[in-house]
Amino acid sequence: MSTSTSFNATGILEIRWHGRGGQGAISSAQMLAHAAHLAGFQGVTSAPTFGAERRGAPVTASTRLSREPVRVFSQIETPDIVIVLDDSLLECADATNGLKKDGWLLVNSHRPPAALALNGRYRVATADATQVARECGLVVAGSVIVNTAMLGTLARATELVSLEHVEQAIRHKFPPKLAERNFNAARMTFESTLLQEK
Repeated sequence: MSTSTSFNATGILEIRWHGRGGQGAISSAQMLAHAAHLAGFQGVTSAPTFGAERRGAPVTASTRLSREPVRVFSQIETPDIVIVLDDSLLECADATNGLKKDGWLLVNSHRPPAALALNGRYRVATADATQVARECGLVVAGSVIVNTAMLGTLARATELVSLEHVEQAIRHKFPPKLAERNFNAARMTFESTLLQEK
């Protein structure tokens, strides 16, 4: 595990996902929990945050990871890591709200981290997951599905899970042909992620 990703005082790493309805934020939170379990984490949870969501509306989900069993199920207010599936949510959904100083902000964006014009409080990683997912054929009803691609960015930036663990979680979730496309997207974003550490 990367020494730059630290656990909070309770020994739990809290991750919040921001996406739009239909992008797969809830599924990716679940797949990360599965990958983390394969990586040796004893405590893993994932949970959606439900409201009046509809396709295209902002949605959130969460994942908690710990070396010990997790018995906390409340919403995450001060995440260690925020993953943004649509960079427009940085402004319209205040996706960085509560993100801890020096925490990781992982964004689906064609722009490099420095171009996001953030305030320097966070470590930032970007990847053009939309383009990668499109190239891999991950388009449903005209919407590009970027969630599995962003698992590759998380593996690259934080080293919490390996690409192999991500692959196993994806193959557990999808039938073989679809799993192959999704894993290719994760692998390609892993390789193309741009990092800007503080």
